[in-house]
Amino acid sequence: MNTPTMKKWNNIGDWVLEKNNQFIAFNKPAGLPVQEDKTGDTSLLRLAEIYTKKKIFLCNRIDRPASGIVLFAKTKAGLESINKQFQFRTIDKTYLCIVEKKPAKEQDSLNHWIEKNGKINKSFIVPEKTDKSAEARLDYKLIGSSDRYFLMEIQLHTGKHHQIRCQMAHIGSIIKGDVKYGARRSNKDKSIHLHAWKTTVTHPISKKKILLEAPLPQGDSLWDYFAKEFLQN
Repeated sequence: MNTPTMKKWNNIGDWVLEKNNQFIAFNKPAGLPVQEDKTGDTSLLRLAEIYTKKKIFLCNRIDRPASGIVLFAKTKAGLESINKQFQFRTIDKTYLCIVEKKPAKEQDSLNHWIEKNGKINKSFIVPEKTDKSAEARLDYKLIGSSDRYFLMEIQLHTGKHHQIRCQMAHIGSIIKGDVKYGARRSNKDKSIHLHAWKTTVTHPISKKKILLEAPLPQGDSLWDYFAKEFLQN
């Protein structure tokens, strides 16, 4: 029997972006954890296995309050292939985020050392490499603006804990709703305006490159505005 939490996420078939014999990709809504966490809430992994009626294997993660592309392999061989693509950075990952303040440079590359504090589930920029730090690299560019907010396109070159959230906050451009990293206020639904938008993955068998694109969250006036004004083409 479905729990009330599961009933909230009863339209998982509508989230499918791509499915083939090797993997399946979903457009995760904000607020849904990718895997079970300490809350015990229903996860995307659980729902995906109900949908596919088989055990599947998680290939990538995005933060619970963010939305967008999550990949699952259908076989262990497929998992190994996709994991290698992530490891060797042959997968292109493009995010969108809406920030509260325009960055000093409209386009730039960010390269930092980042450390995760697991006790408070937050990452920090540190001035130099340490035993606990990892390199975090991304490129960003400003692609749209409203009277109060700014739409950024992010090319993510590494995939560290809270990387985009941490690095954008470090340069003073905090993601809307992200109070953990200094936003003025939370969003009503506890989401943050961060979306895993596009991913290019190579099919493990055919070697064909497949472009995945996740539509922006619907019913959010700010996402709707930016989608209409700046992302139509």
